[in-house]
Amino acid sequence: MTHTDAATPHTPQERAKLARRAAVASLVGTAVEWYDYFIFGTASALVFGPLFFPNPDDPIIGTLSAFAVFGVGFVARPLGAVVFGHFGDKVGRKVALITTLMLMGVSTFLIGLLPTAEQIGLWAAALLVVLRLAQGFAVGGEWGGASLVAVEYAPADKRGAYGSFPQIGNAVGLVCSTGVFAVISLLPDEQLFSWGWRIPFLLSAVLIVVGLFIRFKLTETPAFREAQAQLEAERDTAKAKEKMPLAQLFRNFKKPLLLAMGMRLGEAVFGYIVLTIGLTFVENYTDIPRTHVLIASSIAAGCAIYTYYFFGRYSDRIGRRRVFILGSLFGAAVVFPFFWILAAENILLMYVVYTLAYAIGVGAVYGVEPAFFSELFGTKVRYTGVSLAAQIPSILIGFWPMLATALFAATDGDPWPIAALTVASLAVGLLCAYLAPETNRSDINEVGEDIR
Repeated sequence: MTHTDAATPHTPQERAKLARRAAVASLVGTAVEWYDYFIFGTASALVFGPLFFPNPDDPIIGTLSAFAVFGVGFVARPLGAVVFGHFGDKVGRKVALITTLMLMGVSTFLIGLLPTAEQIGLWAAALLVVLRLAQGFAVGGEWGGASLVAVEYAPADKRGAYGSFPQIGNAVGLVCSTGVFAVISLLPDEQLFSWGWRIPFLLSAVLIVVGLFIRFKLTETPAFREAQAQLEAERDTAKAKEKMPLAQLFRNFKKPLLLAMGMRLGEAVFGYIVLTIGLTFVENYTDIPRTHVLIASSIAAGCAIYTYYFFGRYSDRIGRRRVFILGSLFGAAVVFPFFWILAAENILLMYVVYTLAYAIGVGAVYGVEPAFFSELFGTKVRYTGVSLAAQIPSILIGFWPMLATALFAATDGDPWPIAALTVASLAVGLLCAYLAPETNRSDINEVGEDIR
Protein backbone atom coordinates (compact mmCIF):
# COMPACT_ATOMS: atom_id res chain seq x y z
CA MET A 1 0.00 0.00 0.00
CA THR A 2 1.38 3.41 -0.93
CA HIS A 3 1.43 6.43 1.32
CA THR A 4 -1.30 7.95 -0.83
CA ASP A 5 -3.52 4.92 -0.35
CA ALA A 6 -2.99 5.04 3.39
CA ALA A 7 -4.06 8.67 3.51
CA THR A 8 -7.25 8.01 1.58
CA PRO A 9 -10.45 7.58 3.65
CA HIS A 10 -12.02 4.19 2.99
CA THR A 11 -15.45 4.42 4.58
CA PRO A 12 -18.37 6.53 3.31
CA GLN A 13 -18.58 8.18 6.74
CA GLU A 14 -14.93 9.26 6.62
CA ARG A 15 -15.28 10.60 3.11
CA ALA A 16 -18.45 12.50 4.00
CA LYS A 17 -16.80 14.02 7.08
CA LEU A 18 -13.77 15.19 5.10
CA ALA A 19 -16.01 16.57 2.35
CA ARG A 20 -17.96 18.65 4.88
CA ARG A 21 -14.74 19.87 6.50
CA ALA A 22 -13.32 20.86 3.12
CA ALA A 23 -16.52 22.74 2.21
CA VAL A 24 -16.53 24.66 5.50
CA ALA A 25 -12.81 25.43 5.17
CA SER A 26 -13.40 26.78 1.67
CA LEU A 27 -16.32 28.89 2.88
CA VAL A 28 -14.56 30.41 5.91
CA GLY A 29 -11.24 31.07 4.21
CA THR A 30 -12.89 32.56 1.15
CA ALA A 31 -15.15 34.76 3.30
CA VAL A 32 -12.12 36.21 5.06
CA GLU A 33 -10.17 36.76 1.86
CA TRP A 34 -13.03 38.35 -0.05
CA TYR A 35 -13.95 40.55 2.89
CA ASP A 36 -10.45 41.98 2.57
CA TYR A 37 -10.85 42.42 -1.17
CA PHE A 38 -14.34 43.91 -1.16
CA ILE A 39 -13.63 46.59 1.43
CA PHE A 40 -11.16 48.12 -1.02
CA GLY A 41 -13.88 48.42 -3.67
CA THR A 42 -16.31 50.03 -1.24
CA ALA A 43 -13.65 52.38 0.07
CA SER A 44 -12.80 53.34 -3.52
CA ALA A 45 -16.36 54.48 -4.08
CA LEU A 46 -16.69 56.31 -0.75
CA VAL A 47 -13.43 57.62 0.70
CA PHE A 48 -10.25 56.84 -1.27
CA GLY A 49 -10.81 59.65 -3.78
CA PRO A 50 -10.53 62.58 -1.35
CA LEU A 51 -8.03 60.78 0.92
CA PHE A 52 -5.47 59.66 -1.66
CA PHE A 53 -6.42 61.57 -4.84
CA PRO A 54 -7.88 64.89 -3.63
CA ASN A 55 -9.40 67.12 -6.32
CA PRO A 56 -11.49 69.94 -4.80
CA ASP A 57 -12.67 71.17 -8.18
CA ASP A 58 -14.25 67.86 -9.28
CA PRO A 59 -14.70 65.04 -6.72
CA ILE A 60 -15.60 62.55 -9.49
CA ILE A 61 -11.97 62.75 -10.69
CA GLY A 62 -10.81 61.53 -7.28
CA THR A 63 -13.26 58.64 -7.44
CA LEU A 64 -12.06 57.85 -10.96
CA SER A 65 -8.45 57.72 -9.74
CA ALA A 66 -9.42 55.48 -6.82
CA PHE A 67 -11.12 53.05 -9.19
CA ALA A 68 -7.98 53.06 -11.35
CA VAL A 69 -6.06 51.74 -8.33
CA PHE A 70 -8.90 49.29 -7.71
CA GLY A 71 -8.35 48.03 -11.26
CA VAL A 72 -4.58 47.69 -10.76
CA GLY A 73 -5.23 44.81 -8.38
CA PHE A 74 -6.91 42.91 -11.18
CA VAL A 75 -3.81 43.21 -13.36
CA ALA A 76 -1.86 41.22 -10.77
CA ARG A 77 -4.48 38.49 -10.50
CA PRO A 78 -3.46 36.47 -13.60
CA LEU A 79 0.13 36.41 -12.34
CA GLY A 80 -1.10 35.13 -9.00
CA ALA A 81 -3.17 32.51 -10.85
CA VAL A 82 -0.05 31.26 -12.68
CA VAL A 83 2.20 31.19 -9.60
CA PHE A 84 -0.25 29.70 -7.13
CA GLY A 85 -1.78 27.49 -9.81
CA HIS A 86 1.67 26.00 -10.45
CA PHE A 87 2.25 25.27 -6.76
CA GLY A 88 -1.31 24.08 -6.30
CA ASP A 89 -0.95 21.57 -9.15
CA LYS A 90 2.60 20.49 -8.34
CA VAL A 91 2.91 20.74 -4.54
CA GLY A 92 -0.65 20.77 -3.22
CA ARG A 93 -3.81 22.80 -2.80
CA LYS A 94 -3.30 23.39 0.95
CA VAL A 95 0.08 25.16 0.76
CA ALA A 96 -1.15 27.52 -1.94
CA LEU A 97 -4.33 28.43 -0.06
CA ILE A 98 -2.54 29.16 3.23
CA THR A 99 -0.07 31.42 1.42
CA THR A 100 -2.76 33.40 -0.41
CA LEU A 101 -4.65 34.01 2.82
CA MET A 102 -1.56 35.26 4.68
CA LEU A 103 -0.54 37.57 1.85
CA MET A 104 -4.02 39.03 1.55
CA GLY A 105 -4.32 39.58 5.29
CA VAL A 106 -1.03 41.40 5.71
CA SER A 107 -1.68 43.63 2.67
CA THR A 108 -5.16 44.60 3.85
CA PHE A 109 -4.05 45.35 7.41
CA LEU A 110 -1.27 47.61 6.13
CA ILE A 111 -3.76 49.58 4.01
CA GLY A 112 -5.51 50.46 7.27
CA LEU A 113 -2.25 51.99 8.54
CA LEU A 114 -1.42 54.05 5.45
CA PRO A 115 -0.87 57.81 5.77
CA THR A 116 -3.01 59.88 3.42
CA ALA A 117 -2.06 62.32 0.65
CA GLU A 118 -2.44 65.21 3.08
CA GLN A 119 0.31 63.66 5.21
CA ILE A 120 2.88 62.36 2.70
CA GLY A 121 1.67 63.55 -0.70
CA LEU A 122 2.04 61.28 -3.73
CA TRP A 123 3.74 58.57 -1.68
CA ALA A 124 0.35 57.74 -0.17
CA ALA A 125 -1.09 56.81 -3.57
CA ALA A 126 2.09 54.88 -4.48
CA LEU A 127 1.92 52.76 -1.32
CA LEU A 128 -1.78 52.14 -1.91
CA VAL A 129 -0.98 50.83 -5.40
CA VAL A 130 1.72 48.47 -4.08
CA LEU A 131 -0.59 46.99 -1.46
CA ARG A 132 -3.41 46.69 -3.99
CA LEU A 133 -1.07 44.74 -6.28
CA ALA A 134 -0.28 42.37 -3.41
CA GLN A 135 -4.01 41.90 -2.80
CA GLY A 136 -4.61 41.10 -6.45
CA PHE A 137 -1.70 38.65 -6.55
CA ALA A 138 -3.16 36.77 -3.57
CA VAL A 139 -6.70 36.66 -4.93
CA GLY A 140 -5.36 35.31 -8.22
CA GLY A 141 -4.64 32.02 -6.51
CA GLU A 142 -7.40 32.03 -3.91
CA TRP A 143 -10.62 31.36 -5.74
CA GLY A 144 -9.36 28.49 -7.88
CA GLY A 145 -7.84 26.66 -4.94
CA ALA A 146 -10.85 27.12 -2.66
CA SER A 147 -13.14 25.89 -5.43
CA LEU A 148 -11.05 22.78 -6.05
CA VAL A 149 -10.86 21.83 -2.40
CA ALA A 150 -14.66 21.86 -2.18
CA VAL A 151 -15.32 20.19 -5.56
CA GLU A 152 -12.62 17.53 -5.46
CA TYR A 153 -13.75 16.33 -2.03
CA ALA A 154 -17.45 16.36 -2.92
CA PRO A 155 -19.52 13.23 -3.65
CA ALA A 156 -19.89 12.74 -7.41
CA ASP A 157 -23.57 13.72 -7.44
CA LYS A 158 -23.11 16.80 -5.19
CA ARG A 159 -20.21 18.69 -6.76
CA GLY A 160 -22.44 21.62 -7.65
CA ALA A 161 -23.79 21.87 -4.10
CA TYR A 162 -20.39 21.57 -2.43
CA GLY A 163 -18.78 23.81 -5.03
CA SER A 164 -21.14 26.60 -4.04
CA PHE A 165 -19.50 26.91 -0.61
CA PRO A 166 -16.60 29.12 -1.79
CA GLN A 167 -19.23 31.32 -3.45
CA ILE A 168 -21.17 31.46 -0.21
CA GLY A 169 -17.93 32.57 1.44
CA ASN A 170 -17.72 35.30 -1.17
CA ALA A 171 -21.22 36.48 -0.24
CA VAL A 172 -20.40 36.34 3.47
CA GLY A 173 -17.32 38.46 2.80
CA LEU A 174 -19.45 40.95 0.89
CA VAL A 175 -22.06 41.08 3.66
CA CYS A 176 -19.36 41.73 6.24
CA SER A 177 -17.56 44.36 4.17
CA THR A 178 -20.63 46.34 3.15
CA GLY A 179 -22.12 45.86 6.62
CA VAL A 180 -19.06 47.34 8.32
CA PHE A 181 -19.00 50.25 5.88
CA ALA A 182 -22.74 50.77 6.34
CA VAL A 183 -22.10 51.27 10.06
CA ILE A 184 -19.06 53.52 9.77
CA SER A 185 -20.72 55.57 7.01
CA LEU A 186 -23.07 56.83 9.73
CA LEU A 187 -20.14 58.67 11.26
CA PRO A 188 -19.86 62.39 10.57
CA ASP A 189 -17.70 63.00 7.51
CA GLU A 190 -14.89 64.46 9.60
CA GLN A 191 -14.56 61.27 11.65
CA LEU A 192 -15.19 58.97 8.68
CA PHE A 193 -12.37 60.51 6.65
CA SER A 194 -9.95 60.89 9.55
CA TRP A 195 -10.05 57.47 11.24
CA GLY A 196 -13.35 55.67 10.60
CA TRP A 197 -12.38 54.34 7.17
CA ARG A 198 -9.43 52.48 8.71
CA ILE A 199 -11.57 50.23 10.92
CA PRO A 200 -12.67 47.71 8.22
CA PHE A 201 -9.05 47.20 7.12
CA LEU A 202 -7.66 46.76 10.63
CA LEU A 203 -10.41 44.29 11.55
CA SER A 204 -9.02 41.91 8.93
CA ALA A 205 -6.22 40.92 11.34
CA VAL A 206 -8.72 39.09 13.54
CA LEU A 207 -10.44 37.42 10.60
CA ILE A 208 -7.16 36.20 9.11
CA VAL A 209 -6.28 34.32 12.30
CA VAL A 210 -9.61 32.50 12.09
CA GLY A 211 -9.14 31.69 8.42
CA LEU A 212 -5.63 30.34 8.91
CA PHE A 213 -6.73 28.16 11.80
CA ILE A 214 -9.36 26.55 9.57
CA ARG A 215 -7.07 26.08 6.57
CA PHE A 216 -4.24 24.50 8.54
CA LYS A 217 -6.65 21.67 9.31
CA LEU A 218 -7.14 20.87 5.62
CA THR A 219 -5.72 17.76 3.98
CA GLU A 220 -4.99 17.29 0.29
CA THR A 221 -7.94 16.31 -1.90
CA PRO A 222 -8.47 12.71 -3.11
CA ALA A 223 -8.18 13.79 -6.76
CA PHE A 224 -4.82 15.47 -6.14
CA ARG A 225 -3.49 12.49 -4.17
CA GLU A 226 -4.56 10.14 -6.94
CA ALA A 227 -2.84 12.30 -9.57
CA GLN A 228 0.34 12.36 -7.48
CA ALA A 229 0.24 8.58 -7.04
CA GLN A 230 -0.15 8.15 -10.79
CA LEU A 231 2.81 10.45 -11.39
CA GLU A 232 4.96 8.48 -8.94
CA ALA A 233 4.02 5.24 -10.69
CA GLU A 234 4.96 6.74 -14.04
CA ARG A 235 8.32 7.81 -12.64
CA ASP A 236 8.94 4.26 -11.46
CA THR A 237 8.34 2.96 -15.00
CA ALA A 238 10.30 5.79 -16.63
CA LYS A 239 7.17 7.03 -18.45
CA ALA A 240 6.85 10.39 -16.78
CA LYS A 241 7.60 13.52 -18.72
CA GLU A 242 7.33 16.34 -16.22
CA LYS A 243 5.75 19.42 -17.73
CA MET A 244 4.77 22.76 -16.33
CA PRO A 245 1.03 22.84 -15.60
CA LEU A 246 0.80 26.07 -17.60
CA ALA A 247 2.38 24.43 -20.66
CA GLN A 248 0.05 21.43 -20.38
CA LEU A 249 -2.93 23.73 -20.04
CA PHE A 250 -2.22 25.72 -23.20
CA ARG A 251 -1.31 22.57 -25.12
CA ASN A 252 -4.27 20.41 -24.19
CA PHE A 253 -7.04 22.57 -22.71
CA LYS A 254 -7.28 25.73 -24.82
CA LYS A 255 -10.97 25.27 -25.67
CA PRO A 256 -12.24 24.84 -22.09
CA LEU A 257 -10.02 27.72 -20.96
CA LEU A 258 -11.52 30.09 -23.54
CA LEU A 259 -15.09 28.99 -22.79
CA ALA A 260 -14.63 29.43 -19.04
CA MET A 261 -13.04 32.84 -19.56
CA GLY A 262 -16.04 33.98 -21.60
CA MET A 263 -18.47 32.78 -18.96
CA ARG A 264 -16.49 34.52 -16.23
CA LEU A 265 -16.44 37.80 -18.17
CA GLY A 266 -20.23 38.07 -18.41
CA GLU A 267 -20.80 37.14 -14.77
CA ALA A 268 -18.22 39.56 -13.36
CA VAL A 269 -19.20 42.56 -15.49
CA PHE A 270 -22.78 42.19 -14.29
CA GLY A 271 -21.73 41.52 -10.69
CA TYR A 272 -19.78 44.76 -10.40
CA ILE A 273 -22.86 46.72 -11.44
CA VAL A 274 -24.25 45.77 -8.04
CA LEU A 275 -20.99 45.73 -6.09
CA THR A 276 -19.54 49.14 -6.93
CA ILE A 277 -20.97 50.86 -10.01
CA GLY A 278 -24.47 51.21 -8.59
CA LEU A 279 -22.99 52.85 -5.49
CA THR A 280 -20.97 55.27 -7.63
CA PHE A 281 -24.09 56.21 -9.62
CA VAL A 282 -26.13 56.79 -6.47
CA GLU A 283 -23.37 58.75 -4.71
CA ASN A 284 -22.79 61.16 -7.60
CA TYR A 285 -26.09 61.43 -9.51
CA THR A 286 -28.94 60.84 -7.05
CA ASP A 287 -30.03 62.04 -3.61
CA ILE A 288 -30.36 58.50 -2.21
CA PRO A 289 -28.31 58.28 1.03
CA ARG A 290 -25.27 56.02 0.53
CA THR A 291 -26.15 54.02 3.65
CA HIS A 292 -29.28 52.69 1.89
CA VAL A 293 -27.17 51.35 -0.99
CA LEU A 294 -24.72 49.68 1.38
CA ILE A 295 -27.56 48.06 3.31
CA ALA A 296 -29.22 46.96 0.07
CA SER A 297 -25.94 45.38 -1.05
CA SER A 298 -25.67 43.58 2.27
CA ILE A 299 -29.22 42.24 2.01
CA ALA A 300 -28.63 41.13 -1.58
CA ALA A 301 -25.44 39.31 -0.61
CA GLY A 302 -27.19 37.78 2.38
CA CYS A 303 -29.85 36.35 0.07
CA ALA A 304 -27.12 35.13 -2.29
CA ILE A 305 -25.78 32.94 0.53
CA TYR A 306 -28.87 30.80 0.00
CA THR A 307 -29.25 31.16 -3.77
CA TYR A 308 -25.64 30.16 -4.46
CA TYR A 309 -26.28 26.86 -2.73
CA PHE A 310 -29.70 26.46 -4.35
CA PHE A 311 -28.39 26.99 -7.87
CA GLY A 312 -25.29 24.88 -7.25
CA ARG A 313 -27.42 22.02 -5.99
CA TYR A 314 -29.97 22.51 -8.77
CA SER A 315 -27.18 22.22 -11.34
CA ASP A 316 -26.46 18.73 -9.99
CA ARG A 317 -29.95 17.82 -11.16
CA ILE A 318 -30.52 19.68 -14.43
CA GLY A 319 -26.97 20.52 -15.50
CA ARG A 320 -24.52 23.39 -15.15
CA ARG A 321 -25.18 24.82 -18.62
CA ARG A 322 -28.91 25.26 -18.13
CA VAL A 323 -28.54 27.05 -14.81
CA PHE A 324 -25.79 29.32 -16.14
CA ILE A 325 -27.82 30.24 -19.23
CA LEU A 326 -30.93 30.99 -17.16
CA GLY A 327 -28.92 33.25 -14.85
CA SER A 328 -27.37 35.11 -17.79
CA LEU A 329 -30.78 35.74 -19.35
CA PHE A 330 -32.15 37.04 -16.05
CA GLY A 331 -29.17 39.36 -15.61
CA ALA A 332 -29.60 40.81 -19.10
CA ALA A 333 -33.29 41.44 -18.41
CA VAL A 334 -32.70 43.31 -15.14
CA VAL A 335 -29.78 45.63 -16.05
CA PHE A 336 -31.78 48.51 -17.52
CA PRO A 337 -34.54 48.43 -14.86
CA PHE A 338 -31.78 48.46 -12.23
CA PHE A 339 -30.56 51.88 -13.34
CA TRP A 340 -34.05 53.21 -14.04
CA ILE A 341 -35.06 52.49 -10.46
CA LEU A 342 -31.92 54.12 -9.04
CA ALA A 343 -32.48 57.20 -11.21
CA ALA A 344 -36.09 57.39 -10.01
CA GLU A 345 -34.77 57.45 -6.41
CA ASN A 346 -37.37 54.92 -5.30
CA ILE A 347 -35.69 53.47 -2.22
CA LEU A 348 -38.11 50.57 -1.72
CA LEU A 349 -37.75 49.38 -5.31
CA MET A 350 -34.00 49.90 -5.04
CA TYR A 351 -33.87 47.29 -2.28
CA VAL A 352 -35.92 44.91 -4.40
CA VAL A 353 -33.89 45.28 -7.59
CA TYR A 354 -30.56 45.01 -5.73
CA THR A 355 -31.70 41.77 -4.15
CA LEU A 356 -33.07 40.23 -7.34
CA ALA A 357 -30.12 41.30 -9.49
CA TYR A 358 -27.51 39.85 -7.16
CA ALA A 359 -29.28 36.87 -5.59
CA ILE A 360 -30.67 35.53 -8.88
CA GLY A 361 -28.76 37.17 -11.73
CA VAL A 362 -25.34 36.71 -10.14
CA GLY A 363 -26.41 33.79 -7.95
CA ALA A 364 -27.28 31.43 -10.78
CA VAL A 365 -24.08 31.93 -12.79
CA TYR A 366 -21.59 32.43 -9.97
CA GLY A 367 -23.08 29.61 -7.92
CA VAL A 368 -22.28 26.96 -10.54
CA GLU A 369 -18.85 28.23 -11.65
CA PRO A 370 -16.67 26.24 -9.20
CA ALA A 371 -18.11 22.89 -10.27
CA PHE A 372 -18.57 23.87 -13.92
CA PHE A 373 -15.04 25.23 -14.36
CA SER A 374 -13.39 22.44 -12.36
CA GLU A 375 -15.08 19.84 -14.54
CA LEU A 376 -13.59 21.37 -17.68
CA PHE A 377 -9.94 20.62 -16.74
CA GLY A 378 -7.87 17.55 -15.91
CA THR A 379 -6.55 17.13 -12.36
CA LYS A 380 -2.90 17.88 -13.20
CA VAL A 381 -3.74 21.33 -14.57
CA ARG A 382 -7.00 22.04 -12.76
CA TYR A 383 -5.73 24.60 -10.26
CA THR A 384 -3.95 26.54 -13.01
CA GLY A 385 -6.85 26.21 -15.45
CA VAL A 386 -9.61 27.27 -13.08
CA SER A 387 -7.53 30.15 -11.69
CA LEU A 388 -6.56 31.52 -15.10
CA ALA A 389 -10.11 31.13 -16.44
CA ALA A 390 -11.32 33.34 -13.60
CA GLN A 391 -8.43 35.81 -13.55
CA ILE A 392 -7.43 36.55 -17.17
CA PRO A 393 -10.76 38.34 -17.77
CA SER A 394 -10.04 40.27 -14.58
CA ILE A 395 -7.62 42.49 -16.47
CA LEU A 396 -10.67 43.93 -18.26
CA ILE A 397 -13.08 43.55 -15.37
CA GLY A 398 -10.83 45.37 -12.93
CA PHE A 399 -11.05 48.60 -14.91
CA TRP A 400 -14.77 48.23 -15.49
CA PRO A 401 -15.75 50.45 -12.50
CA MET A 402 -13.27 53.08 -13.71
CA LEU A 403 -14.65 52.91 -17.27
CA ALA A 404 -18.21 53.12 -15.97
CA THR A 405 -17.31 56.14 -13.83
CA ALA A 406 -15.71 57.80 -16.87
CA LEU A 407 -18.81 57.10 -18.96
CA PHE A 408 -20.99 58.60 -16.23
CA ALA A 409 -18.82 61.72 -16.22
CA ALA A 410 -18.88 62.00 -20.03
CA THR A 411 -22.65 61.58 -20.29
CA ASP A 412 -23.63 63.53 -17.16
CA GLY A 413 -24.79 60.38 -15.40
CA ASP A 414 -26.56 58.60 -18.27
CA PRO A 415 -26.41 54.86 -17.42
CA TRP A 416 -27.46 53.67 -20.90
CA PRO A 417 -23.91 52.95 -22.24
CA ILE A 418 -22.99 51.01 -19.07
CA ALA A 419 -26.17 48.94 -19.22
CA ALA A 420 -25.65 48.17 -22.92
CA LEU A 421 -22.05 47.01 -22.35
CA THR A 422 -23.23 44.82 -19.49
CA VAL A 423 -25.84 43.11 -21.65
CA ALA A 424 -23.23 42.51 -24.36
CA SER A 425 -20.88 40.90 -21.81
CA LEU A 426 -23.65 38.68 -20.52
CA ALA A 427 -24.36 37.62 -24.11
CA VAL A 428 -20.72 36.51 -24.45
CA GLY A 429 -21.01 34.42 -21.29
CA LEU A 430 -24.29 32.93 -22.43
CA LEU A 431 -22.81 31.91 -25.79
CA CYS A 432 -19.80 30.27 -24.13
CA ALA A 433 -22.05 28.34 -21.77
CA TYR A 434 -24.10 27.16 -24.76
CA LEU A 435 -20.93 25.91 -26.50
CA ALA A 436 -19.53 24.23 -23.40
CA PRO A 437 -20.18 20.52 -22.73
CA GLU A 438 -22.44 19.38 -19.91
CA THR A 439 -20.15 17.92 -17.26
CA ASN A 440 -22.25 17.36 -14.15
CA ARG A 441 -22.23 13.56 -14.61
CA SER A 442 -18.50 13.26 -15.32
CA ASP A 443 -15.90 11.47 -13.20
CA ILE A 444 -13.78 14.18 -11.53
CA ASN A 445 -10.64 12.11 -12.15
CA GLU A 446 -11.36 11.77 -15.86
CA VAL A 447 -13.15 15.02 -16.58
CA GLY A 448 -11.68 17.35 -19.15
CA GLU A 449 -9.90 14.64 -21.10
CA ASP A 450 -12.63 14.36 -23.75
CA ILE A 451 -13.29 18.07 -24.42
CA ARG A 452 -9.85 19.30 -25.41
